[in-house]
Amino acid sequence: MKRFRTKAIAALVVPAVVAIGAASALPASAASRGASQPCPVITDVRTVAAFDYAAGQEPESVNITPDGSLLVSMLGFLVGKPPELIRISPSGQQTILVTGPVGDAIGGNALGQDGTIYYNVVSPDPSRSGVWRLPQHGIPQRIAAMPAGQFLNGLTLDSSNQTLYVADSLASTIWAIPTSGGPAKAWLVSPALAPSTSGHDIGANGIEYHNGAVWVSDTDHGTLLRVPVTASGAPGPIQVIASNLAGIDDFKFLSDRSDVAFVALNFQDKFAVVYPDGRTRIVLDGSSGLDSPTNTVISGTRIYITNSGLAAPNDASLQVGKINIRALFGGADS
Repeated sequence: MKRFRTKAIAALVVPAVVAIGAASALPASAASRGASQPCPVITDVRTVAAFDYAAGQEPESVNITPDGSLLVSMLGFLVGKPPELIRISPSGQQTILVTGPVGDAIGGNALGQDGTIYYNVVSPDPSRSGVWRLPQHGIPQRIAAMPAGQFLNGLTLDSSNQTLYVADSLASTIWAIPTSGGPAKAWLVSPALAPSTSGHDIGANGIEYHNGAVWVSDTDHGTLLRVPVTASGAPGPIQVIASNLAGIDDFKFLSDRSDVAFVALNFQDKFAVVYPDGRTRIVLDGSSGLDSPTNTVISGTRIYITNSGLAAPNDASLQVGKINIRALFGGADS
């Protein structure tokens, strides 16, 4: 989310939000370290789907289904177009699953074990704002209403498929919602999830349930956080995994068993790896075709990346590359 994107979001959800500052740059030393990698961690990067930014195809979130299809949320509202939730088959065929009204945005999406798709709707209309589900062979249904003005960004599902966690970028909050439907509960409210008045007004952004914890990024603070889920379901102490990730957006883990995270650095047109001990490593940059990357999903050693195309020439796209496991564990930048 770059500067003008944040302004558009603020106009959608909080009209009183003031204009935001310019994007922060990565320190030159970190950039030079990333450029000096002896062996690329991600190779064979290519575009598998080019999107029409002017038509509202601004990809925000991506997940993968068991058959290898990709679920992509399209914001739409940045250029005054309807948002969409689409499926891209392994052969590249695109199917629109959900279309929203002009003025709405479809944010994070998550996939249940039974094939149900869950997704966030950001809307100025209180009858639409909230979390929705799309059952297989069913129709969209809102399962949790949220007040208009909530900036519902990332979305994740716990391992039991009973609880959804939502990152609210303006309210410094992670919401918990039962997949069966019902009121949203403020699971965690913390300054660590807050936006910054000197940043982009984007706090909690990406979110993933992983190995008994909720992991969340904070864009303005440039942090990746881990919050254990206790036996009672309450949040444990917040752990800062990394804090040098300016412009962090969404992220995914190498596998269910690994705490190595692949992180989109939207403002920098870069991708980073964060290791469990907090070390970071830049593994892709704009020379690979990144254009405001927002999210990723990993299947084996194959990595997909969504580019929202916010900067001219607005090259919104879906890219795929291959993770070199040997290079991944051969060292880190910082």
